[in-house]
Amino acid sequence: MRGVRGADKQLDDLFEIYRNAKAAEGRSPRTLEQYDEYYRHFCDYLAMNDLERSFTAVTTDVLRSYMHWMLHSKPRFEGHAHKSDAEKTIGLSPVTVNTKMKMLKTMFTFLLREGVIDFDPTARIGKISEPKKKVRILTIEEMQLLLDAPNVKTYAGLRDLVAMYILIDTFGRVGELLSIRETDIDFKLGMIYFDENVVKTRRGRYVPVSKRTLRLIKELIKENADFDNEYLILNNYGARLNPTRLRDRIKQHAKKAGLNIRITPHLFRYSGATLFIENGGDLRHLAGILGHADMRMVMKYTNPSDKALKAQHERYAPINDIIKPLNKPRKTIRKK
Repeated sequence: MRGVRGADKQLDDLFEIYRNAKAAEGRSPRTLEQYDEYYRHFCDYLAMNDLERSFTAVTTDVLRSYMHWMLHSKPRFEGHAHKSDAEKTIGLSPVTVNTKMKMLKTMFTFLLREGVIDFDPTARIGKISEPKKKVRILTIEEMQLLLDAPNVKTYAGLRDLVAMYILIDTFGRVGELLSIRETDIDFKLGMIYFDENVVKTRRGRYVPVSKRTLRLIKELIKENADFDNEYLILNNYGARLNPTRLRDRIKQHAKKAGLNIRITPHLFRYSGATLFIENGGDLRHLAGILGHADMRMVMKYTNPSDKALKAQHERYAPINDIIKPLNKPRKTIRKK
């Protein structure tokens, strides 16, 4: 039975307690924005079902119904101006649903631990099984085609080229890329600094970049001279480029290059990390570039390509040792 503590609390008040605590713990502005988004999404569901925005309304059954609605009834990209009708399918992915539910679970667990409530409505709710689909990384040839696609005679084309070069070279996240200031670039050392206020792990880091990437960055900085903005990746009007706009631009370049695969900024991170290992890089240095201390997280970004798997199999498969003694000419006798 639900206890007394928290029963009279409005959900907005509980969320504010949780959010303020996480802000005090140093969560990044982007993470806090995601909390706001996920909470607003849940409140929209409550309103849609004529449920009060109060703690007493949040039962285990309501939460399970919310999950079912997201999986089977919620339109994807609803109200998104830049998505086609074909992309606006019904039902969110298990990964997306689990991500949204994780915030609610974390919030109620925190409130219970702090003594604000004495019952956690998410305690008996499990995680939805997520299909483990292999990430299809970009090949060298595909990345070459992609980098050839932008029209560098235009500002937007040069900017997109620089953005893709940085993503490929640094294995950075899109938020890290779009937060690069000109002062974050050390041309002498050939490094870019990803600020701790932006990085997901809250640990700032320097990442190396190639000379070619640095030359392109210098070209873009010259083009940015007319804009009064300290950031590197800007739109045509001199404001910081929106992540959604960058994703759409990359899709356009992929289409122009004849690549019939879904390319996102994060795919550069997966592809770059995988090719780094296949080219002989070690996991410890890769962890430093990716910004992960947990090697399990690093391994998520290293999906051997089919070509690499085939090469390793041909070199190390035990069948090679088995067939060597038997590998002698033989004549097949056929019945007449």
